[in-house]
Amino acid sequence: MLSLLPERLDRMLLLGAHCDDIAIGAGGSLLELCRAHPGVQVTALVLTGGGSLREEEERAALTAFCPGAHLEINVLDLPDGRVPTRWERAKLALEDLRAFGEPDLILAPSPHDAHQDHRTLAQIVPTVFRDHLTLGYEILKWEGDLAQPSVYLPLAEPVLREKIAKLHEHYGSQRDRSWFDAETFGGLARIRGVQCHARYAEAYHVAKLVLGVAPLTGLDPGE
Repeated sequence: MLSLLPERLDRMLLLGAHCDDIAIGAGGSLLELCRAHPGVQVTALVLTGGGSLREEEERAALTAFCPGAHLEINVLDLPDGRVPTRWERAKLALEDLRAFGEPDLILAPSPHDAHQDHRTLAQIVPTVFRDHLTLGYEILKWEGDLAQPSVYLPLAEPVLREKIAKLHEHYGSQRDRSWFDAETFGGLARIRGVQCHARYAEAYHVAKLVLGVAPLTGLDPGE
């Protein structure tokens, strides 16, 4: 299996419809990427939960999941479950972010996600960030909308354990949910690990990827 390392990772953009989406879908990846690129600029936008306990949880959680990063978090107050009816405000929020620089990597919901808020955000992203590497994370839920991913980031077992511990530590409002437990998070990570010859992994969906080839050196033009 071919592994591709990013040429640079100075800026990351994290997008979520709800507080906890980003950490559930990409928490392990954030721990690994932020530690591998100390000082990376991370901007997070969450569409719902602003002004509530959920925002407090999200700010504490993303700070923990992005160690050593220069982190900026924006949490809007769009109504949960009604993001499709607030399309214009959501798009304006992304366009505001677009004006502040070029992210090297965007982590966002997957376009096929069955939750209307997740799916709406995923549909807006490519209308604003048209030429950027965007990876769609996955969130296991009742709808059974998991699809076969194409991108994997292997996780060492200590990193997975750290992710699960941080999820439970920072999202107390979600602990009574039937799906919010270590078996759910660890089970999906184990399956994705099997699929990329690792013990555990987080997986992503990518709609478009451009490969660059370094120019050959040391050869005559005619060779």
